[in-house]
Amino acid sequence: MIIIKSQREINLMREAGRIVAQVFDELEKFIVPGVTTKQISQKAEKIMRDAGAIPASKGYEGFPEAICTSINDVIVHGIPNNTKLKEGDIVSCDIVATFQGYNGDACRTYRVGKVSSEADKLVRVTEECLQEGLKFAKPGNHLSDISAAIQKHAEENGYSVVREFTGHGIGRQMHEDPIIPNYGEPGHGPILKEGMTLAIEPMVLQGQKECRVLNDGWTTKTLDGKLAAHHENTIVITKEGYEILTKLWKKEI
Repeated sequence: MIIIKSQREINLMREAGRIVAQVFDELEKFIVPGVTTKQISQKAEKIMRDAGAIPASKGYEGFPEAICTSINDVIVHGIPNNTKLKEGDIVSCDIVATFQGYNGDACRTYRVGKVSSEADKLVRVTEECLQEGLKFAKPGNHLSDISAAIQKHAEENGYSVVREFTGHGIGRQMHEDPIIPNYGEPGHGPILKEGMTLAIEPMVLQGQKECRVLNDGWTTKTLDGKLAAHHENTIVITKEGYEILTKLWKKEI
């Protein structure tokens, strides 16, 4: 069942989203060659807790860290550890903050130092995929209109989208209905309505769409060893279209 959120709930999710965006803003300068993914996770957790939020990923179904950090050919759910980032890496940081019982979820793929033109294009196109999908995020459209637009833009650029992992509804729970694939035909699935809150997250692969999960039960890599990028925001469907909740905004004092 898709839960329509009240204005009070949306306001709490907006604050959770602002905290996630604050983490991303502060990580921008922190993510450099030589830093470990464990240090990134620790910094993200401190920012969240200092802002009155809880890192929702920590302990979620046994996940051991505050955020997911996925390097190069890791698509999703990389576990932060003592691996040092190298010049030319790309690293996706997937962050969920819980504020007063409500969640904000987003992901950014960072370029570490100077990256190859191939890596740079992949990250850029992944961000564009989300923008293309959001053009269809308005009341009356079908959910799959978003999915189809994401797939179309990825494939037009010679990339593929992973099938095993999807976007999702979000609110009190990190994962709520509906499931939001990054592929499919337009004109299917639920009709979008004002008050729906959705985490939309293109996961775009440089090569083939197949993936494999490592023995830790979390880390998911591309099967062909090629790069992956991931870009996500939490949105709310509004009367006219949508609002991105995982963004910075000035708090009233």
